[in-house]
Amino acid sequence: MTEATGQHPYHDQRLTVADGTEIAWSRRGSGAPIVLVHGITENAQSFEPITNRLVESHEVITLDLRGHGESGQAETYDLAAMAGDVVGVAAAAGVEAPTYIGHSLGGAVVTAVGAVAPYQSIICIDQSLQLDGFKDMLAPAEPMLRDAESFPMVIQAMFADMAGPLPAEEFARVEKLRHANQSVVLGVWELILSEPVEAIAAVVDEALAGYQRLAGGEAPRYLALFGSDPGDAAAWLGDRIPGSEVILWADTGHYPHLLRPDDFIDLVRG
Repeated sequence: MTEATGQHPYHDQRLTVADGTEIAWSRRGSGAPIVLVHGITENAQSFEPITNRLVESHEVITLDLRGHGESGQAETYDLAAMAGDVVGVAAAAGVEAPTYIGHSLGGAVVTAVGAVAPYQSIICIDQSLQLDGFKDMLAPAEPMLRDAESFPMVIQAMFADMAGPLPAEEFARVEKLRHANQSVVLGVWELILSEPVEAIAAVVDEALAGYQRLAGGEAPRYLALFGSDPGDAAAWLGDRIPGSEVILWADTGHYPHLLRPDDFIDLVRG
């Protein structure tokens, strides 16, 4: 098990998935179900300002991704495995076609979920699936990421740079929850670090191929929310997820949902 972030466990449920990894999860509230999936190095508690608002009107299911928070470590951290974990938690909770909301890595995970499982809607928060730019950003840092001594410093600098205008108190709360396990982070990013751009793009396209089954029928309810200019994300997503929508909350950084939680709740409920 990875380290819990507080004195008492945050989650009261455990699910052992097919490869033996234990996934910690919990549910609160009642109403239309929503599944929240956090970003890399974080855990479900990072969503707390959103969770606390949503439970007033929804059943909210939270989980820690494999290798994060209270969930167990695993042999693999690829997108398919993590998406399978989320689908497994939704099944264990007995919910069908929930709304999936994911931030950062969690946004990629819920996007992969939507290609293989029923859903009411999907919201992907500040996670581009056009990974060329991310590969370019990681490439110079790869030697330091693979070095145990420099790894913590590099990760801390990366996330500090992405905080944007998030208030210092709120960023400190998220940072306190952060646990950067080198083997987990490298496992998640291994495809990006080790494969050429063309191979990465092919993996992403294959992961999203399931959305094409809806082309010509009812458009999926898929929304991508960005905190900085996403370039041609709308056209790129539209080619792969017919009917998808892109929204920009300019200059809100990597955590637009935490910077504007009430607006985010309105977006979810709308």
